[in-house]
Amino acid sequence: MSRTEQIFEDLKSHFRNHSKVREQRAHLNKVHSVCWNADGRYLASGSFDKTAAVYCLERDRFVKGHIYRGHNASVDQLRWHRTNPDLFATASGDKTVRIWDNRTTKSAGVTSTKGENINIAWSPDGRTIAVGNKEDLITFIDTRTNKIRVEEPFSFEVNEISWNNTNDLFFLTNGLGCMHVLSYPSLEHQMTLKAHPANCICIEFGPTGKYFATGSADAQVSLWDANELACLRMISRLEWPVRTISFSHDERLLASASEDLIIDVAYTETGERVTDIHVDASTFTVAWHPKQYLLAYACDEKESGDRRRDAGNVKIYGFPE
Repeated sequence: MSRTEQIFEDLKSHFRNHSKVREQRAHLNKVHSVCWNADGRYLASGSFDKTAAVYCLERDRFVKGHIYRGHNASVDQLRWHRTNPDLFATASGDKTVRIWDNRTTKSAGVTSTKGENINIAWSPDGRTIAVGNKEDLITFIDTRTNKIRVEEPFSFEVNEISWNNTNDLFFLTNGLGCMHVLSYPSLEHQMTLKAHPANCICIEFGPTGKYFATGSADAQVSLWDANELACLRMISRLEWPVRTISFSHDERLLASASEDLIIDVAYTETGERVTDIHVDASTFTVAWHPKQYLLAYACDEKESGDRRRDAGNVKIYGFPE
């Protein structure tokens, strides 16, 4: 058996013994975004109920911490600072971006923008936040002053944004199945990569910098070499548009989710399935822990008679049985 085959079998065995799900009631309404902090002690979530919440991971369980209030509309996406474990930022439909300090419940900074914000990225060097709105305008904010550095409009549908790990390229996924690659900080167009035949929805760079991946409305995930900017393989097990993807801490695993009632977990080296996580409703946000094989996720509301189930719940998969 080769080393690659042995790692694959070891991963499959791990999840046969670590498949328990822990669940926390986090919000009053649908959860749009989940994200771990830099050291893995805290998990944050943003919700349609206009709040963000932070939970603390304690051994084999996680407990609810602070609720962060201040936005006047849905918190659509949030991101932690890449290295500071106490700072995270939220993008909201109320046309603001807020930075929060986990050591207090008060906002540490507020920046007003020109539109309803739907996505956000925090640069690897921690100095800049980029936020995209419904009018396809990307706003770059200086995190030290909370002032806008530059606003960059685009003539195409921008779905998600990300820096590469070396902070010198900026990526946008668009509605035509492409990724636009800009130099940073000049924001000059470098190239357009054709990734999918349909809407390119999400993008994620792996923690080690070896890979990045995109998810598309064609129900496929494409895995890319982050240095060569070359597509390595396609993962095609889901049947609905891929809304969210996440790499594990060692980049050996790639989770992807959609309106399918499973979360697919693939071995990045070959694209083979390691495990499925069965869910009761559509899943639009997933995030691997930065040090362990623990996957946080949140599902859409599930109708159950005259009640709604799972609205506002955050779950973590990967605890030992």
